[in-house]
Amino acid sequence: MDRNLALEFVRITEAAALASAKWMGRGDNISADQAAVDAMRKAFDSVRINGTVVIGEGERDEAPMLYIGEKVGRNRGDAPSVDIALDPLEGTNICSCGGVGATSVIAVAESGHFLHAPDTYMDKIACGPAGRGVIDIDLSPTENIYRVAEKLGKPVEDMTVMILERPRHEALIAEVRKLGARISLIGDGDVSAAIASAWVDSGIDLLIGIGGAPEGVISAAALQCLGGDFQGRLKFRNEEEKARAKKMGINDFHKKYTIDELAKGSVMFCATGITDGPFLRGVKILPGRQAKTQSVVMRSTTGTIRTIETHHHLSKKPNLTA
Repeated sequence: MDRNLALEFVRITEAAALASAKWMGRGDNISADQAAVDAMRKAFDSVRINGTVVIGEGERDEAPMLYIGEKVGRNRGDAPSVDIALDPLEGTNICSCGGVGATSVIAVAESGHFLHAPDTYMDKIACGPAGRGVIDIDLSPTENIYRVAEKLGKPVEDMTVMILERPRHEALIAEVRKLGARISLIGDGDVSAAIASAWVDSGIDLLIGIGGAPEGVISAAALQCLGGDFQGRLKFRNEEEKARAKKMGINDFHKKYTIDELAKGSVMFCATGITDGPFLRGVKILPGRQAKTQSVVMRSTTGTIRTIETHHHLSKKPNLTA
């Protein structure tokens, strides 16, 4: 893939972040998400790609825009074919309540290089480069924490595990507490949480628990760029989800997916902060119809990580609203 595409995609996440930031803390999930979707979809029209959304806002009959299978980009015949995994507003509840860590994210790979994951749950474990090849979702949380702690050269009591605060994780939280490790509980946003496990300054060592399967694929793409590791196993809630998965080519419902099976080959990842989080600052609305965003752009091929701060003059960008 052309490395210059990465900067094109960050313009798309910036547009979605600026649009949804208008709804920060206003308690309106639907409007915040719709603003991000509309802005992202419009921004795709300016990028010369033949893109297919493989991880999106849901199935075609459930999502009015950016649905799984939708074609995006300004296809001029010779445009590169790419698969796209996206979440215009990752952390809808976070944005609507003005919480920590809402982002707009896009991951891009060559055609056929992302798992076409259905909209179901996924059991996940993620870590930074030190734990690559060490974590194993088939092992207990205790064993995984010990393994990564040994690689990091840290005592277990200094390890920090990020977990979604959900009733389904009561036993997991109890096990980690009994072990004596530290816990950072989050309400939403497990893509940001997975990235935090490989982000040097975050203080997070592991992400463990069950979250969304689409977010798992996006997380795997980001961790490929960061040199971290990720494993996942789909957790279906009903037979209908299994039937949809089978249509997408998934036949082994108990398969353990490695990071290379979720996101392989040359991968790009872009994210723009909407609210302040563990690795990105959120949108800042400035006087005089101006705004500032912070984004990250990463490529797995080179391992390059660019942090981009952009100053926007919104009066000169009628398509961007904040």
